[in-house]
Amino acid sequence: MEAEEKKDIKKDIKSLTLEELKEEMIGLSEKSFRAVQLYEWMHKKLVRSYDEMQNIPAALKEKCRERFNYTALRLIEVQESKIDGTKKYLFALADGNMVESVLMHYKHGSSVCISSQAGCRMGCRFCASTLDGLKRNLLPSEMLDQIYAITRESGERVSNVVVMGTGEPLDNYGNLLRFITLLTDENGLHISQRNLTVSTCGIVPRMRELAREKLQITLALSLHAATDEKRRELMPIANTYSLAELMEACTYYFAQTGRRITFEYSLVRDVNDTKQDAKQLTELIKGQNCHVNLIPVNPIKERDYVQSERQSVEAFRDRLVKSGITATIRREMGRDIDGACGQLRRRFLENQP
Repeated sequence: MEAEEKKDIKKDIKSLTLEELKEEMIGLSEKSFRAVQLYEWMHKKLVRSYDEMQNIPAALKEKCRERFNYTALRLIEVQESKIDGTKKYLFALADGNMVESVLMHYKHGSSVCISSQAGCRMGCRFCASTLDGLKRNLLPSEMLDQIYAITRESGERVSNVVVMGTGEPLDNYGNLLRFITLLTDENGLHISQRNLTVSTCGIVPRMRELAREKLQITLALSLHAATDEKRRELMPIANTYSLAELMEACTYYFAQTGRRITFEYSLVRDVNDTKQDAKQLTELIKGQNCHVNLIPVNPIKERDYVQSERQSVEAFRDRLVKSGITATIRREMGRDIDGACGQLRRRFLENQP
């Protein structure tokens, strides 16, 4: 009975590689060039349905409807910052789950921050994404379509992608790798691996596995504390993997890929922003080929964490720089909208009857 049920599950056409799609077309007694046409409509022209595919025969469209699901996220809400033009998007998935994404403008181009899961199970104390737990992993197509939908709505070419929204990307590892393959494919948007950043809270075995893929992406590790004791207070994952294990994984990642690690460090007033914290951080990461990205924490109403004073943030950075560590303060984007990960999604869900 189980085998019969599995036969009825439709494949997700937008998550297939071009080669896989060619095989599917042959299985449908179609020429392989039809796969090239379909792939271009989905991943270059970014159409939302088979109906928009002008050179695909009606009979093939019908075959595709019967055999494949077609992912097209539904836009629920857009917030635009009056300060810097940052846009935050709330999308509905086919099953009613919600995800959010952000479009940010920089001198070097437009950057989109996407979600990799609906919800999150990592439990980081200062993050709104994790408050309701993990609903499910996103498919590669659902990750891609956040970028596609924003490209359509904004009319802007996306030059950089950050997988740093709701969810832990390495907790959705297989789908993440396929997403990267599709995003960087020359037959699609063809975004360079070097223009892609993937964030993790530090799942050590997955970090090592990712290192062996030898991709040219940037890996951003959410560190947020320089001692195991303090990190365990902020991030439950620290109960599983120690900072020593994390640093070993970072060293291994650089050795395998040649790509320096970015350490994300959210500064919380009187929690991890002191002179002592800066000294401990310096001692921890000394010798790593890395960059430290200091982030004034984005307060959420469910937690009592307070953002560090600007003066404290700058002093923290200066101490790192004087110790020979490359460190910058992240430019705050969209402060007048629900800018922090998970805020817009959570507010929408709270207002549902």
